[in-house]
Amino acid sequence: MKKTASLYFAMISAAFLLVGCGGSSDQNSQPSSSAPASPNSEPPEVHSEQPKAVREMMALGSRNTAAKFVPVVEEGSTEWNVYERAPTHTHAVSLPDQTIEMSDGTKLFVKVTLPGFGRNAPASGRFPVVLTQTSYNTSVGQFVPQVGGANEYLVTRGYAHVVVDVRGTGNSGGNWEAFGEREQADYTEVVNWVVDQSWAKPAIGLEGISYLGITSILTSQQNHPAVKASFPIVPIGDGYRDIVFTGGNVNATFIPSWMALVTGLGLLPLELLPTDPSAFLTAVPERLTGALLDFQVPTILKALLGEQETAFDEGFWEIRSPMEGVDKINVPTFVVGGLFDLFQRSEPLWYERLSGRVPVKLLIGPWTHIEAAGVPSDGLPRDGVPPLDVLRLQWFDQYVMRLDAGAETQPNVTQYVLGLEKYETASHWPHPQMQAQRYYLGPEGAITSAQPVGSEAIEVLQQPLNGLCSFSTTQWTAGLTGLIPLPCLEDNRFSELGAIKFELPAGEKGLYLNGPMQADLWVSSTARDVQLSVRLDLVHPNGTTSPITNGLMTASMNSVDESRSRFVNGEMIQPWHTFRVEDRSMLERDEVRKVSVEIFSSSAFVPPGSALRASINTSNVAQGVPPLLTSLIPSVLGLMTLHTGPDTPSSLVLPVVPVEVLDN
Repeated sequence: MKKTASLYFAMISAAFLLVGCGGSSDQNSQPSSSAPASPNSEPPEVHSEQPKAVREMMALGSRNTAAKFVPVVEEGSTEWNVYERAPTHTHAVSLPDQTIEMSDGTKLFVKVTLPGFGRNAPASGRFPVVLTQTSYNTSVGQFVPQVGGANEYLVTRGYAHVVVDVRGTGNSGGNWEAFGEREQADYTEVVNWVVDQSWAKPAIGLEGISYLGITSILTSQQNHPAVKASFPIVPIGDGYRDIVFTGGNVNATFIPSWMALVTGLGLLPLELLPTDPSAFLTAVPERLTGALLDFQVPTILKALLGEQETAFDEGFWEIRSPMEGVDKINVPTFVVGGLFDLFQRSEPLWYERLSGRVPVKLLIGPWTHIEAAGVPSDGLPRDGVPPLDVLRLQWFDQYVMRLDAGAETQPNVTQYVLGLEKYETASHWPHPQMQAQRYYLGPEGAITSAQPVGSEAIEVLQQPLNGLCSFSTTQWTAGLTGLIPLPCLEDNRFSELGAIKFELPAGEKGLYLNGPMQADLWVSSTARDVQLSVRLDLVHPNGTTSPITNGLMTASMNSVDESRSRFVNGEMIQPWHTFRVEDRSMLERDEVRKVSVEIFSSSAFVPPGSALRASINTSNVAQGVPPLLTSLIPSVLGLMTLHTGPDTPSSLVLPVVPVEVLDN
């Protein structure tokens, strides 16, 4: 990846952008020659050698929603139109710092910035409002606006910008619990306070990056009449599946450093001292007690030790998974995601679940978490896609200011296509012409569309530290290590030296993939459990590789609820794992078990002369490690065997789109 800013500046800025979350089927039976039936009453579509556009496609379910067929948008703009509106004010004016008292007596710190004329005074009148709620300290936001500072681009165009420290962070009182129920209750009280101000119109747009985007999503679910639109950038959907326990494995790379960052940035709420000295004296011991005894440290320890309510998908994670409330959203929502973001899995799901209900747009760039925030650069404008500030202004002008800004005429879905190295538009996500194609892992490392005739058993040593020097480390440190010029952080060949590898040549036209993916692997082990890491890479003609996407799954946690899983033309292409403690099943020695690995959605073109590589290994330490109490040495160290052939058809299910839809 290109370094477009100094490493020193980028790392300092990036440090403030680390942010995060906050009936099963038996997979052990012998394989059937036919694909599993759809869980819905409508029969699955007949597989066709010539994929065609569909009018309905199955959407992935959630904890409280079964998978179901939903309408697919088949028409929409294919070109971006640049929106322009000149500033209406000369500069931004900051009001004196204030606090907002919540119903339980906790005081939240707030900074207000208004449009201004002249030297010091704000302009008179009432303004539509942009609201940002951050965990990273509004004081820091003055120097790194992405984490909670006033957006002067919007303010000089007539918006008031309100930035609030959520409870227990920055200069606010209370204890922080990362999107807990009390914090979510605060969101409505903050909105109520905003609309009561003399400078505010009852018209609010919610915005922010990562934690700030997640608070935007959660606030929009509360349906306050003053909230008119939302513009979340890289928001989480499912706290458990997206990052903290991907495939049943705890993320020990990002989550501890993120919790430490939030704690550190709020440990000394200095701006609270002149505003409310008594609150300052109360806040410091509250921070230490909350971090050491109540939330941060206990949560990390419980995750690492495998405590049931944390290590399995219990109510703790439902509260911290905003996708569970997606059907409550009734405001226009513009979602921005990244192909290598921390929340790569859920960002396109937001579009899918909102489509047809509210105005919604989706933009996914070639970004890690910090790149989506512009560190060192988001690379826009490019291929006709405007800068994010312009898109945010157009969205809020249309739905908050009620101007005729043309936001509804922009493309519905815009994704960067890896390999093609450009942005492409579509009318829907997944792509309307996507079909699920099953490819089998065959002899001599080949990936074929036909089931292999012969059987093969390939052994690999189970070792827990694979992936330390791979692109996964860059992704799961939010992009920070990508600023370091180490070749192994961009090319996965080093981390794949001990992996089992298979390749699919692109063919004469190339291969276009766009959507969710799945690996069905038949494995056995001399240990009681095994992690399965599946990487998909683009292999260039010179032998170098570029990362596309990956998946991680623990064999003992492979309980799949088919009623919530995604099927396309009869093939399961996105499994919904239950991750319940009662569904966990350790391997018997040398038992051959089918494990379905969810591979996170992506968009990639494998050009002629290149190949798609699938590499299978037994760990990806950067993405997740087994919780300690479930990974005692006898349980995870041994030999894993991958089985292929007609009786154990290890395979990939890929989202194939006709290459003709690409504007080459």
